[in-house]
Amino acid sequence: MISIQVKQLTKQFGNVVALHGLDLTINPGELFFLLGPSGCGKTTLLRSLAGFYIPEKGQILFGEEDVTRLEPHKRNTGMMFQSYALWPHMTVAENVAFGLEERKVSRPEITRRVAEALASVHMDQYAGRKPNQLSGGQQQRIALARALVIRPRCLLLDEPLSNLDAKLRLEMRTEIRRVCKEFQLTTVYVTHDQKEALSIADRMAILESGHILQVGTPREVYKRPTHKTVANFIGETDFLSGKVLGAVGGYVTVETSVGRFDGILGDPTQAVDVGAKVTISIRPECWELHRNPETRNVVKGRIGESIYLGEVAQYDFVTPAGAKLKIFERNPRFADGSSRGELYATVEPEDVVVLSD
Repeated sequence: MISIQVKQLTKQFGNVVALHGLDLTINPGELFFLLGPSGCGKTTLLRSLAGFYIPEKGQILFGEEDVTRLEPHKRNTGMMFQSYALWPHMTVAENVAFGLEERKVSRPEITRRVAEALASVHMDQYAGRKPNQLSGGQQQRIALARALVIRPRCLLLDEPLSNLDAKLRLEMRTEIRRVCKEFQLTTVYVTHDQKEALSIADRMAILESGHILQVGTPREVYKRPTHKTVANFIGETDFLSGKVLGAVGGYVTVETSVGRFDGILGDPTQAVDVGAKVTISIRPECWELHRNPETRNVVKGRIGESIYLGEVAQYDFVTPAGAKLKIFERNPRFADGSSRGELYATVEPEDVVVLSD
């Protein structure tokens, strides 16, 4: 296992700066995700790690080795592309063996390692087939086996599940995590799928316009976003603009158009002054509905449009002033329309995240 360190990495394409002096440390054996909207720099960073792009400034370290300007084939990374990039005229076994043959590994060793790699992804019985005889999920497993067979120092995955249907994506998420942990591989995984990242990542980085906005575990990034962009990109949320009234006992009090809220700072290193303009973020599943008035973090309103999904109902909660909040009620009590009158929505202060504007 190796660590990966990125120090002040800058990459330009002409006049466009794709990466702005990034600093990042990925721990040995970690399954690390890069997320963000299109054009944020996540694929540029991954390809820089692979050696396909040479940065204008900064360093990339694999362990203690500086690989910033090392050729891709000398970095010994396993790369898995979105398209899988399997040779159509080769069998499964020949595709997996290709990297070993390029490295001049002996034939008996190739045979042994190909068999091991195919067995690790449960595809050993398909060794003699051609790629066009396999399903999308099976092709994905072969691409993974090909990346693993060279025994890479780290594994780089570029949206590997984007070509699969929803059911296969769910299945392969678990499979990829199992394989990465079994082989103790430091893995960097690019995706735009938030659920994919939340479900299997050890940690993740959210990028925007070539900058890293936040690094943390899935729970940290989801529950404690430090930027409005992060809160908006990961999951759904209600945003309310407001003004800081004060801070007592670790909680910040914010006055908004729908009421007064006590919450916590998304970035505790950034103090906010009384009177400062802020935005609060509240996840839809954090609201609770009551028939009787509450005393803290309460909004009065009624249910407008609703969608019943069995284990959860999604509501537009309409305030007297006409503002709409999105509320997800688990084990729904109000979805049958029996209570269309006045209700009260409340939220715990720990679920009200205060973000600086």
